[in-house]
Amino acid sequence: MAGRLKRARWRKAHWLLALACLLPPAAYAQDDSLEQHIAAVREDGRFVPARALQRLQEVETQARSAPLPVRAEFLTQLSNARMRLGQHDLAMQLAEELIAYARQNDSDVALAKGILNKAYITFAMNDRRASHLLAFEAERIANRTDDLPVRVQATISAGQSWAEEGNFPFALAKLQAAVDLARQSDSPSSLAAALNALTLLYTQMREYDKGFQVLDELLAVSATLASPGRMAQAKNTEYGLALDARQPQRGQRALLAALALERQLGAKGMVATTLVNLSDSYLKEGDYARTLRYANEAITAARLVNNEQVEATARLNIGQAQIGQGRLLEGKQSVATGLAYYERTANQPDMQAVLLEYGMALEKAGDMRGAVTAYHRERGISNQLFEKQRQKAVYELQEKYEAEKKQRQIELLSRENQLKSTEIDNRRLQQRVWWLLALVLAMGTVIVGLLYRKVRHANVQLNVKNQELKRQSSRDPLTALYNRRHFQEFMRSHTGRGQQTQAGDVVGALFLLDVDHFKHINDRYGHAAGDLVLTNIAETLHEVLRETDMIVRWGGEEFLAFLPAVARDGLDEIARRILNGVAAQSIDYQGQAIKVHVSVGYAPYPLAPLGQPLSWERSVNLIDMALYLAKAHGRNRAYGLRGFHQVERTTLEAVEQDLERAWRDGFVDLSVVVGTEDGTGAAAAEAEAKAETGAKAGRHSGADQAHGTAAAG
Repeated sequence: MAGRLKRARWRKAHWLLALACLLPPAAYAQDDSLEQHIAAVREDGRFVPARALQRLQEVETQARSAPLPVRAEFLTQLSNARMRLGQHDLAMQLAEELIAYARQNDSDVALAKGILNKAYITFAMNDRRASHLLAFEAERIANRTDDLPVRVQATISAGQSWAEEGNFPFALAKLQAAVDLARQSDSPSSLAAALNALTLLYTQMREYDKGFQVLDELLAVSATLASPGRMAQAKNTEYGLALDARQPQRGQRALLAALALERQLGAKGMVATTLVNLSDSYLKEGDYARTLRYANEAITAARLVNNEQVEATARLNIGQAQIGQGRLLEGKQSVATGLAYYERTANQPDMQAVLLEYGMALEKAGDMRGAVTAYHRERGISNQLFEKQRQKAVYELQEKYEAEKKQRQIELLSRENQLKSTEIDNRRLQQRVWWLLALVLAMGTVIVGLLYRKVRHANVQLNVKNQELKRQSSRDPLTALYNRRHFQEFMRSHTGRGQQTQAGDVVGALFLLDVDHFKHINDRYGHAAGDLVLTNIAETLHEVLRETDMIVRWGGEEFLAFLPAVARDGLDEIARRILNGVAAQSIDYQGQAIKVHVSVGYAPYPLAPLGQPLSWERSVNLIDMALYLAKAHGRNRAYGLRGFHQVERTTLEAVEQDLERAWRDGFVDLSVVVGTEDGTGAAAAEAEAKAETGAKAGRHSGADQAHGTAAAG
C-alpha cells in the first residue's frame, strides 16, 4: 500500500516534468541534416535521457552556431535531458541561456520554451509555487505566437499548475482548451499530450467515467504514433485511472503492457517505476510472492538509474509483504530501511501516509504495540502539517490586512497632498485678493473637518479589522472552535494560577478525541464529506459539554476539550456521553448516511505523580498515548488515566513511552469506557468495558499469559 501512495504522488509530481519533452517544436521551413538529427533525438529525450544527452553533445558545436529556430530547439532538448538526469543546476543554466538568447532575438516562441523549461526544472527542485508562476507566464507569452504546438504545451502546463493548486475548474478549462488547440494543430503528438493530461485530471477529480472516455481516444492516438515510449506512457496513465476506479485487474494488465514496451525501448527509469507499481498492485491482492519478486526487480532497476525513491518504495512493499507472511521481524527491518529515505528527505506528507499504512499492517498482524508507535508518529507529523497550514492561513490573512492597511495609508497621503495643494492655492489667492482670505480659510477649515471625519472613520474600521484578525487567529475557520494556538496561549497564561492538585472531589480534566477511520471517509465520500463530519462533531461536543468548557480543534480530525471543574468520579460518564453522542449522529451527505465513531483519551488535570503537578504538555502527551490504546484495542472507546501508583519504582519517561505496560505493571490506573454502535445499548457497552478492565487487571499476576491475551485483542 505504501508503494501505491508513493506512485500516486510521483505521478502528480511529475505532470509538469513529463511535459518538458512531450510536445514537438514548431515546424520549420529548414530541413537540413542538423535539424533532422535534433528532431530524431527528441524521442530519446523523452524516455532515454542519457542516450539523448550523448547524441546532442555530438552536434553541440554546430547547433550553437545554427539559425535561431534550430539553436533554440537544441538548447531546449539539452536542458530537458540534463533535468531528467537530475542535473538541475546545468539544466537551469541552459534554460537561462535560452531565455537570454530569445530576448536578444525578440523570439516569443523561443522565450516560451525557455520559461517552460525553467518551470519544469523549478518543479523538480521542489519549488512548486515558483514553478506555477513560471508556467502561467509561459502561457501568456506563447499565446502571443502562432505556434500551435508551443501554445498547446504552455496551456497544458498552466492547466496542471491550477490542478496542483487544487483549482479544478480552472484546470479543466485550460486542459479542454489545450485539447481543442491540439486538434487545430493537426499534430498527433500534441493531441496525445493534451489527452494524457486531461485523463490524469479526471482521475484526480474522481470523474472516472469521463476519464475512461478520454483514455480511449488517448490510446487510439498513441497507437498511430509508432512510438513504444508514448504507448507505454499512455498505459501507465491507464493504470492510475483503473486503480483509482477500483479496476485492479485492468490496471495490472496495463502495467505489464507498459513494462514490455519500456524494456523494448531501453527506458530504464520507466522500467524501475513500473516494477515498483506492479509490486504494489500484487501487495493489495495479498499475493506476497509476486510482491517480493517485482519489488526486488524494482530495486535492481532503480540502482541502475540511481533512483532512491523507487528503491525506498520497493523496500516498504517488501516489508509489508513479509509482515503479511508472518515474518514480522524481517518486515520491520525492511520497512525501517525504506523509511530512512523519507526521513532523510524530510518528505512529511509521504512519510505520514507510509506510517499510517505501516500501522494498519502491524495492527492486522496483531502487533498492537508496534501499531500504536506507528500511529503516534503519524499523528505527530499530521499535527505538524496542520500547524503549518494554520500558520500559512494566518500569514495570508496578515498579508491581506497589511495590504489593506497600506492602501488606506496611500489614500490618506493622497488626501493630505490634496490639502497641501489647496493651502498653496490659498496663499496665491491671498497675494492677489486679500478680501478673499477669510473665505479661503473657511473653505480650508471645512475640508480639514471632512478629512478628520474620514480619518476617524478609517481608524474605526482599522480597529474592527484588528479585532476580526485577532478572532480569526484564535478560531478554526471550519468548525469555529478554538484552535491550538489559542489553547496554548490560554494554558501559558493560566499555568500556576489556581492550579489545584488531584486531592479534592472537584478537578479539572482534559479529553482528547480522534475520529475513527477518517481517512476512509475522505477517500470514499470526498473531502467535503470529511469537513461535514468535523463540523457535526464540533456541534455534538457543544451539546454534551458545558458552556464553560473549552473545546479546541487540536489538528486534522483531532479535538481537545478542557473542563476546568468537574467531579472526579464523573469523568467516565463524560467520556461515555462523548462516545455515544457522536455515535448517535447519522450524517446525511448527498443521500448517503455516514456513521461516525471516535476514540478518546482523558485524565484529570493537573496530573500529579509524587505530588508534583505535570505540565499541561506532558498531560496531553499521556492522554494521547491513552487515545492510541483505545485505537489499538478496537476504537469507539475511551481510556482514562485516573492516577499513578508507586511511580518512584519506575520513571515517568517509561510510563509515557509504553502506557500499556505501565498499566499492566500496576504503575498507572486506567479506566475503560466502551461506546455503542448507535449511541444506545449502554448496558452492553458497560459490560464490555468491565470485561476489558478486568482482563487488564489480571495482568498483575501471570503477566506473560495476560500479555498474550492483550495482543490477541
